[in-house]
Amino acid sequence: MFFSFVFALSLASAPGEEPVRPVGSVDLERYAGRWYEISRYPNRFQESCAGEVTATYERREDGRIRVVNRCRRADGSMNEAEGVARPVEGGANARLKVRFAPGWLSFLPFVWADYWVIGLADDYRWAVVGTPDRKYLWILARTPRLPEADRAAAQAKIKENGFDLSRLVPTRQEKGDRP
Repeated sequence: MFFSFVFALSLASAPGEEPVRPVGSVDLERYAGRWYEISRYPNRFQESCAGEVTATYERREDGRIRVVNRCRRADGSMNEAEGVARPVEGGANARLKVRFAPGWLSFLPFVWADYWVIGLADDYRWAVVGTPDRKYLWILARTPRLPEADRAAAQAKIKENGFDLSRLVPTRQEKGDRP
């Protein structure tokens, strides 16, 4: 999802595991806007992110979504990556493919990564995004802090989909936050 050349992720679940289930549908107009990362599974493309991680989604006229991911590095500088997302046919906008590689490479299937919305508050105040292989996971919110009741609801969706809650690491959203 974030800050570098993203390779395609496997759609397969491990033998005996139930497949990851995205939400029934996502209204992309309501989903658009700024999201704050609350927590995530550690990943190589966010290693330089010390905090203040956001993702901003903006609908494009061609039906795709402009994605701008930002984070503050440990040295105080900002890192920004711009990409594009496209809905997967038949996925009711809950299953997307996202690309941060240059546009001229978009014909290559491996530059598109899965982005599945697996949990979403009715009023779109929080979302859980994961991949069908359970390697990547994020909790996002419209505000830098997520109330405990909302965090519990998001975590319930994570558990329902067979993700390991113990792998989640909190995101520092403001100076002084403890990770």
